[in-house]
Amino acid sequence: MGQIRVGTAGWTDRSLIASGWYPAEAATPEQRLRYYASQFPLVEVDATYYALPAEQTARAWAERTPAGFTFNIKAFSLFTQHPTPIRALPADLREAAARSGIEGKDRLYLKDVDPAVTEQAWDRFLAALEPLRGAGKLGAILLQFPPWFPIGRANREYILACAQRAAPRRVCVEFRNHTWMTERNQRETLEFLAEHNLPYVCVDMPQGYPSSIPPVLAATSDLAVVRMHGHSDKWTSNKISEKFGYRYGEDEISEWAPKIRDLAVGAEVTHVIFNNCYRDYANVNARQLADKLSASRGPGA
Repeated sequence: MGQIRVGTAGWTDRSLIASGWYPAEAATPEQRLRYYASQFPLVEVDATYYALPAEQTARAWAERTPAGFTFNIKAFSLFTQHPTPIRALPADLREAAARSGIEGKDRLYLKDVDPAVTEQAWDRFLAALEPLRGAGKLGAILLQFPPWFPIGRANREYILACAQRAAPRRVCVEFRNHTWMTERNQRETLEFLAEHNLPYVCVDMPQGYPSSIPPVLAATSDLAVVRMHGHSDKWTSNKISEKFGYRYGEDEISEWAPKIRDLAVGAEVTHVIFNNCYRDYANVNARQLADKLSASRGPGA
């Protein structure tokens, strides 16, 4: 069985800070990251979905965490064909985008943008991550594709183009359109990812929605990734407290532990990210799972 790393999707959420999970002495952003990194070996950064990161920020992250700590980074929304507020672009790229004919729009999609602007955005995104890569702390770049990204040749080619653009940094792929993982298409999807050594992001999430993906566990690379979204009955809500306000019970964590161990048999490293990030729910559940996985190894394992 390969190494298993457990963490959460972020450490800066206001409701987490208000929950009391951090000790009183962790009163600044630096202190909170140092404390988080003393509790978990992995974190996912989702702020990079909303805005291009800054190199000095990534350098601070690298300096404030111990050797061996891992940051997974969520790709900027434009790259995964999500609507992107034009204000999320740096000023000069905003001006270039306006010159390409989208002046006056509040949001833009990849198809609206001059490829030269997109290329510049990729350059800056990847350059900003270099301090993490140089420190050996950059894990995978999460490509989370939207519900309107169905299975098909053009979209498979786009996934490969993103992976090639990010190389030699690695990406992992999460789907939110059910066609990729229907009974009919599941094998094709997993074989496609395995053929190109792309980690499939296994998910646990509410079912019955157009964005729902079944909880299929599969390692398509030497890295396996699992994201735990919870089971809120308000999955379509725009309120974070409703969408992610789900805390896994002890019995659910107990059911997931052997599944994670089985998945880890087929990979060198397995990342498990709890994304039920409301108050301390993700942190408590991540600790519960990590403890169960540690206990299952037994003494000397």
